[in-house]
Amino acid sequence: MAAVSIRNLAKRYESQEVMRDINLEIEDGEFVVFVGPSGCGKSTLLRMIAGLEEISDGELDIGARRMNHIPAAKRGVAMVFQSYALYPHMSLYDNMAFGLKIAGKSKAEIDSAVQHAARILHIDHLLDRKPRALSGGQRQRVAIGRAITRQPSVFLFDEPLSNLDAALRVKMRLEFARLHQDLKTTMIYVTHDQIEAMTLADKIVVLSEGRIEQVGSPQQLYHHPANRFVAGFIGSPKMNFIDASVSAIGADGVLVQLAGGGQQLVSVDGSLLAVGAPVTLGVRPEHLLQVEGQGALRAQFAARELLGDFSYLYASCEGADDGLILRVPDSVDPAHGSVLELGAPANRCHLFTADGLALPRLPQVSSPAHVTQ
Repeated sequence: MAAVSIRNLAKRYESQEVMRDINLEIEDGEFVVFVGPSGCGKSTLLRMIAGLEEISDGELDIGARRMNHIPAAKRGVAMVFQSYALYPHMSLYDNMAFGLKIAGKSKAEIDSAVQHAARILHIDHLLDRKPRALSGGQRQRVAIGRAITRQPSVFLFDEPLSNLDAALRVKMRLEFARLHQDLKTTMIYVTHDQIEAMTLADKIVVLSEGRIEQVGSPQQLYHHPANRFVAGFIGSPKMNFIDASVSAIGADGVLVQLAGGGQQLVSVDGSLLAVGAPVTLGVRPEHLLQVEGQGALRAQFAARELLGDFSYLYASCEGADDGLILRVPDSVDPAHGSVLELGAPANRCHLFTADGLALPRLPQVSSPAHVTQ
């Protein structure tokens, strides 16, 4: 096992800078997930750690060794790609043993490593089969097993579940979590799926346009996003955003005036704001509540998505360009086009400045909610 230290890392292709100012510390044995939209640089960063992309500037250490100019084969890492890349004419055993044979390991060492990896992944009864006889999940296990046999200090996974169907992805997420518990090896995992990130990670690294937006535990990013981008990316469905302006600032938070005329108290530190400043109110679907007769927001109901014991309601609202989503019990079924009066507890709301930065939450508020019109 090994820690990974990244300092001031940058990547350029000729004159185009695609990554900049990457600073990150990954502890020995951590499961770290790089997440972000397509083109944000997460796979490029993983490939620089692997040695498959040159580092333009900065420093990369794995364990106690500087890796900037160390070839990929000598970095002590093993990478699993989204394509299984198995040899179709070889059995599973031979696929998993191939790298060790090339490295000149003895027959006994190879057999011990392959059998050990197969037992961990529960594919020891399939070792004589060819890849064509396996399901997608079993093939991905073989690709992972091939990495395990190398006994790397760091595992690198580049969207390993993207080729699987939805049900199998759920099952394989649990397999990855169990694998990390069994091996206790440093793992770095790339995905565009924030549910995978929330499920698997000890620490999430959110990237956008070649830079790190925020690093933290899943709960830190969910409850305390650093900016509007992170708030909108982490969480499913995403956070609701409503245009507002500052009406008053006090010890219990910031009172904001909403586009539809209502007011909402937000328990954040507004010491750097001015009355009248434009801001954005953020509320997650599960924290947006129907408040009969005293709602800060008035929204027109458009559609209902029933998901067993709860539903998501979709509504249009002045100041919310993407509309609003709220989570309700399955028994709630408003008439189409009806008006919903909504509010939220002050300590469950978020507030973002005009440039997208999140204002720090207050430790507590004197009142759980303030929703008046």
